[in-house]
Amino acid sequence: MSVIQDYIKKSRQIIDVVEKQEEQIKIAARWFADSILEGRMVHVFGSGHSRIMVEEMWPRYGSFAGFNPIVELSLTFHNMVVGANGQRQAMFLENVSGLADRILRNFDVTDQDTALVISSSGCNVVPIEMAEIFQKKGIKVVALVTKLHLEASTCKRTDGKKLSDFADLVLDTGAPVGDAMVYVPNLDTPVSPGSTVGGALLVNSIKAQVAEYLTLAGHPPKVLTAGVLVGTQRATELFEAAYDEHAHRIAKMYEKNGISSYVSENNG
Repeated sequence: MSVIQDYIKKSRQIIDVVEKQEEQIKIAARWFADSILEGRMVHVFGSGHSRIMVEEMWPRYGSFAGFNPIVELSLTFHNMVVGANGQRQAMFLENVSGLADRILRNFDVTDQDTALVISSSGCNVVPIEMAEIFQKKGIKVVALVTKLHLEASTCKRTDGKKLSDFADLVLDTGAPVGDAMVYVPNLDTPVSPGSTVGGALLVNSIKAQVAEYLTLAGHPPKVLTAGVLVGTQRATELFEAAYDEHAHRIAKMYEKNGISSYVSENNG
């Protein structure tokens, strides 16, 4: 078997793991759809490479408003690798206690909101504290983790608690311990992670189910759609409508923390 075939085979196994979680996916989607129908938002957070799943949720083609992508550049900006804004700093910061509280201070969240917190290991401090704060505010938390990797890892919190300890529902990417899935002959360390495969499957399965729930409730989402499918004019209309809806929803996140009043006073 070639290394390419090996990776594809293991990816098929990940699909099986995700498929077995259909009922859990439906529960998560029901919670998220309820938040969106209430005019609120689903807060989506991930540090490090978990940012990929945040961006997969929204905004991109085949997606719709209702999700608040919380992406901190200090935790996710990998382009420089080393030097200023490098990966060393990002990996350090994602284990700084108190940073999650500073991030969420920007948002006026309520118990009508829901949250999706993504961390393959489930052991970094900032995602864990993010989920912990959400739960304290009465917000249902869905954790997206790699179960085998989480169980084999040591949490960096002093109390040893992991992301799964602050989740109302846990979804598993199906990737192996260490994430990388392929062993190359004469190379003693594996390559090619699998959590992105499982994470993308989970996120888009949730998205599809939320869209169905919203449509069944009489509120079909305004989906970012390519012009090649619906024509340029319709695609533009959907783009503007979806972004306008996001702006309207996100404005509610700033109503009680002083930001909206500050903006009004300084633009009046």
